[in-house]
Amino acid sequence: MPFQNVRVAVQRTRILPSWVRKADAAAARAVNARRSHPAVDRFWSRVSGFADKGVLWWTIAGVLAVTGRRRAAARGLGSLLVASALTNVIAKRVFGGDRPLLADVPVGRHLPKPPITPSFPSGHSASAAAFATGIAIESPRLGAALVPAALGVGYSRLHTGAHWLSDVVGGLALGAGVAGLSALVARPGTTPADDGSAPSGTDRRLPASPDGEGVYIVVNRSSGTSVLRSDPLRVLERRLPRAEIHLLDDGEDPQAAARAALSRDDPPAIVGVCGGDGSVAAVAHEARLAGVPLFVVPGGTFNHFARTAGAASVDLAVDALQRGEGVRADVAELRFADGPPITVLNTASVGLYPDFVAERERHEEHWGKWLAAILAAARVLRRSAPVTVVVDGRRARVWTLYVGVGVNDAGIPAPMQRRRLDGGELDVRVLHAGSRVRAAGALAFGRRTSAVLRRVRLLPERLESFTTESIEVIVRPRQGQPPGFAHDGEVSIEAPAEASARTAVPGYRTTVRIVPAALDVYRPASTELPDASGGTSLTATAGHSPTP
Repeated sequence: MPFQNVRVAVQRTRILPSWVRKADAAAARAVNARRSHPAVDRFWSRVSGFADKGVLWWTIAGVLAVTGRRRAAARGLGSLLVASALTNVIAKRVFGGDRPLLADVPVGRHLPKPPITPSFPSGHSASAAAFATGIAIESPRLGAALVPAALGVGYSRLHTGAHWLSDVVGGLALGAGVAGLSALVARPGTTPADDGSAPSGTDRRLPASPDGEGVYIVVNRSSGTSVLRSDPLRVLERRLPRAEIHLLDDGEDPQAAARAALSRDDPPAIVGVCGGDGSVAAVAHEARLAGVPLFVVPGGTFNHFARTAGAASVDLAVDALQRGEGVRADVAELRFADGPPITVLNTASVGLYPDFVAERERHEEHWGKWLAAILAAARVLRRSAPVTVVVDGRRARVWTLYVGVGVNDAGIPAPMQRRRLDGGELDVRVLHAGSRVRAAGALAFGRRTSAVLRRVRLLPERLESFTTESIEVIVRPRQGQPPGFAHDGEVSIEAPAEASARTAVPGYRTTVRIVPAALDVYRPASTELPDASGGTSLTATAGHSPTP
């Protein structure tokens, strides 16, 4: 029987043309003849090992999911699963083939456990190409960033002697093709600012500033530094030459900078912020206190609030400011016990996501945002425990509890971007404790994929969803550590003694309430607005004085 298996493998190899086999042999000789440092050999061996069973891609998908790119993560993982099934169940059985002889590969490059399955095509390469291409369909910039990783995984299979060149090329082609076909089955998703529909909220006239006069803009250059985009600062300086632009120093608080400007004897009439959602929410709080409109410039990694508002680019935001177009938006207030309120623009949450943010921040300075995020996702999904909460008097153990400002997508446990700026309600999602794997999957997939996977019982059914105007949550400590509440990408954690002393039930009492029509925000009008009598200028008022 073993002899027959060898004959079958050889016969399958003959399915490939002779010129392909010659090219494989030449490529193998070139790679094996190249001398490399042992550290280099260990690196490529670890790259290959990290890609085993898609661990690398599942980790990256987890990062994308918890940072709001659930649809991209779902398409990438869906493409990976289909490509892996086609490779291992069908293609390897049809083509098969023997793998390179380990005797020809330098000993230092051998994998700890050499693969024994048929050679053509490479499953690692197929999975890598399927995932990267799937991500690229939803987000070309993210997909381009993943191309080096996918090609690196493919080369690692050559370097370690696990595959021939044709195996790698065939796997890459198969994976990319599967992901490409997925675009025909399910069209790429769009954000509210990109789908051609009118953004939510009623258009209103706000004070206009054609050249930036009377505008104070806080710029956080550390937000979204890994995202490929034109420098927003150059656009602001060119189009708003009279605006006062304040560049934050390392460690400087954007909220403190806005507060200082608004406390001057001659305060600005408009407060702007260029940064991520955390910076935007911090400056929005001070704008609410002062009763001035907010000028939001997307300058972070994801810019959830700016996209929902309809100011998805720097030029769109500046256009709205110069024309005096805007909208009045709901916000939420998050309050720890009897402490001061915190303005929330998108979501507040407790559970896996705050764990992820806290872990990422511990490594961000040393590794950078994206590598720190990958490391944090891997650790959190492996180590995190459910959280015990009391929600409006009901006790439960949960993986996550999300409180969204306004309506979010239905059927998913981790909404990251609101769909409306008005409506006057909170959207609450509770993912109850159960399987860790199922919880991670539920957080990773988008709305449509989640619905399908729940029907086949691959995702948990214990997802509770309801709307309300306010909610009180008591969060119990885990192993003596406060789990904390995340809000707009930031984590707030109180000292255990302080938090417990202010609540009758041991834990951290947090209240979240909706504040309708609390903030004026600049955004391009969806309909033509009539000119204000006498023209619009910075002498006009925002029309309200919100009470935080």
